[in-house]
Order: sequence, then C-alpha cells, then structure tokens
Amino acid sequence: MKTILIIEDEPHIARFIKKVLEDEAWVVYTAETGQRGLIEAATRRPDLIILDLGLPDSDGLEIINDIRTWSKLPIIVLSARSNEQDKIQALNYGADDYLTKPFSMGELLARVNALLRRYQNNQDSDAIVQMGDICIDTSQREVSKNGEVVHLTPIEYRLLSVLIRNSQRVLTHEQILDEVWGKGHQDQGHYVRIFMSNLRQKLEDNPSRPKHFLTEVGVGYRLKM
Repeated sequence: MKTILIIEDEPHIARFIKKVLEDEAWVVYTAETGQRGLIEAATRRPDLIILDLGLPDSDGLEIINDIRTWSKLPIIVLSARSNEQDKIQALNYGADDYLTKPFSMGELLARVNALLRRYQNNQDSDAIVQMGDICIDTSQREVSKNGEVVHLTPIEYRLLSVLIRNSQRVLTHEQILDEVWGKGHQDQGHYVRIFMSNLRQKLEDNPSRPKHFLTEVGVGYRLKM
C-alpha cells in the first residue's frame, strides 16, 4: 500500500488533503514543521511527499535539499508563492512538481498519481517506452512512430532520454541544459526551444498542439506519457 507524507503547517489544509488521499486508499502521515517532516520522511520512508514551502521553523527549500541528499522520492510542493522564479527555484532544488494555492483536489490527485507512476516505471527500468503511437527502444536507441523508424540526431535523442527519465515532472530550462549540454550553457536557453521544437515536429501528430512535449509557461517543459 502506498504511503504519503504531508508536511504542512496549516492544520485545516493538512486534514483536508489527508482525508481525500485516505479515501483513495493511501496511508497518510502528517507533520506540521520542517524538522518533524524530516524525521517522518527518514523513519516512514513514504512513496511521495507533499510539502508546503512556508513552514514555521524552516524554508521548504531547505527540506527539499536535505531529502535529496539521501532519496529521490517524488516531492510535490504546495505554496502560496505564485511567482515564476519561486517555482523555478523549487524545481531546481529537486522538487518534482509545484502547485500554487489555492488548488483543486482533482489536480492534486492527478499529479500524485502521475508522479507515483513515473517513479515506479523508473524503478522498473523497462527498455521499451510507449507513448501512444511513439515507441522508444532505449536498449537499441531506436525511436519509431506508427511502426516507422524516426531518425533523431544525438542531441535530440539525449533530450528525449532526459524527458523520459523525468516524465510527468516539470523540468526547468536550466535543468535541461545541465543534463543535455552540460555545465556552462546556462545562457543558451534557445538551444532547448530549438531542439524541443525538433522533437515535436518529428514525433507529435500536430506540433502546434502537442500532446506529449508540453510547455510549462515561464518555467520549462513536461513530458506527458
């Protein structure tokens, strides 16, 4: 049975989220401070953490940073901070997703399910990745659409691989640049836009209305499987 840890200092929000998640048959633990949250995370080893950034004893970013030293478990940030730079900072620290308060429980549940699926798929490390009519054979480094091989350049395939490893997760431009091109390319954000456009042209049915290679405006990109 999947377990979820909520680190949230507003009791009424924590209780509401806990009730909804328990109705979905998850086991849910809560913590009202950052330090208590770290203890619960280390002892409970949950499958996913829902974290508020505005905690009374510490900044949520510090909590993300601490957890990332020993675990890759999915973290969804909840915050009243709606500034794009706050979102980018949280994602760069290692959060997997970011929801701005107020949010709908339907959207939160969808994000939780998507992240848990991605995390499980990454652990299974299946060599064949299927996205609708797109098939990626990671062992052969071969991509096909509707049964026909699609030629990707080395950079395009590297970008696709990074997106697959982080599917359903929002990746900032900085994270993509680091993983695909390496350090020292932080001022080359146009690289990401150009090669993302190339992938859409080659793999999407309608590149102007993509179903898989999605833009998160002002933040980065998300691969929807």
